[in-house]
Amino acid sequence: MNKVYCAATLFSSLVMCLFLVTPSHALVLDFEGLGNQDQVLDFYNGGTSSMGYSGTDYGVSFSDNALSLIDSDAGGSGNFGNEPSPDTILFFLNGDAAVMSLAAGFDTGFSFFYSAISNPGQVSVWSGLGGTGDLLATLDLAITPQDGGDPNGSFSPFVPIGVGFEGTAYSVSFAGVINQIGFDDITFGAVTPGDPGAPVPEPGSFILMGIGLLGFLAYARKRRNA
Repeated sequence: MNKVYCAATLFSSLVMCLFLVTPSHALVLDFEGLGNQDQVLDFYNGGTSSMGYSGTDYGVSFSDNALSLIDSDAGGSGNFGNEPSPDTILFFLNGDAAVMSLAAGFDTGFSFFYSAISNPGQVSVWSGLGGTGDLLATLDLAITPQDGGDPNGSFSPFVPIGVGFEGTAYSVSFAGVINQIGFDDITFGAVTPGDPGAPVPEPGSFILMGIGLLGFLAYARKRRNA
């Protein structure tokens, strides 16, 4: 076996090893393909959303109060902009928190992008399904900035955040004031959403705004008719 072949084989093996140990297989939910104000339900669990849409079966299910929302600039009723994966995000109505469960479980970390211009929120990672078991990690979500959208949308931009933890998690709860916080690119198995290699900046506190994620179109019409 010549030296050139050996070197090429060794390089290929190293590349393969790097690929295997790099967290490039983190599971990301971008909520594209769902309807506007559509209950996510089993969209990612081999079933359908409340509007009958189906996504990839990742074994991920959502509580009834977890809904998708489409950007008003894309024909929906969402009062948001500059979402990391246009044009659909996750938010929740009714109850104290929305709950997401992953039947196969996940480890290492959990991350996402979010926007919360008026009220803070909280995300908790649990060892059991349905928000049960031991609390493995908690993220307190600070108020985020507002930049005017793309071109419209008060809830903009979306800020990346994540947390690492020990053990295996099976569910996550998303808490805050209903209709006042949106999420996108939810990522299992990495402390950075979407791109596991990028740093996660800490969100700061900014000026409060009082307009909800839902209902921007009505607000815009009133301004035009004034």
